[in-house]
Amino acid sequence: MALGKDYAAQSCSLARTLELVGERWTLLIVRDAFYGVRRYNDFLMHLAMPRAVLSTRLRTLTDAGVLEAVRYQDAPPRDEYVLTAKGSQLWPAVYALAMWGEQHYGAEGGRRRDFRHAECATRLDQAGRCPACDVNVPPQDVEMRPGPGAGSVPQDPVSRALMTPHKLLEPLPQPLSQPLPG
Repeated sequence: MALGKDYAAQSCSLARTLELVGERWTLLIVRDAFYGVRRYNDFLMHLAMPRAVLSTRLRTLTDAGVLEAVRYQDAPPRDEYVLTAKGSQLWPAVYALAMWGEQHYGAEGGRRRDFRHAECATRLDQAGRCPACDVNVPPQDVEMRPGPGAGSVPQDPVSRALMTPHKLLEPLPQPLSQPLPG
């Protein structure tokens, strides 16, 4: 029996949400957008996914208002993909899934990524709160650093750029990669 493409028969907000972000590539694109990845070729290089899948997922996220395509070059035309306010509201879910993954599938050396409140440098708790300031920290106030389980220096330029401490939602320094033909 083939799986359906949507959950139209279910009256459930979670089902509607999963129709948009429940596919693994889509959630990884959203994760990378929080990390500062914005350009098509950088998503492509970092995620090593098929071009057609990336194009479709970016279009779906843009059409749904999770990402906004912002032109950064006219000739040839090239866009960056930036999280909208609606997309930024996915941070608690992305963070919770990342923390769950670290707890159950983490590296032996500890967390792969360390998320801290940029204002006071305190590491966020499992719920994304700053224990020192007693506040929920929005993504624009989170600094991401490599954690003790980050491992060796990665090969691709996006992964290397993510090894440098920086605030979420801030674009990674450019150029990371040369535009790929096509």
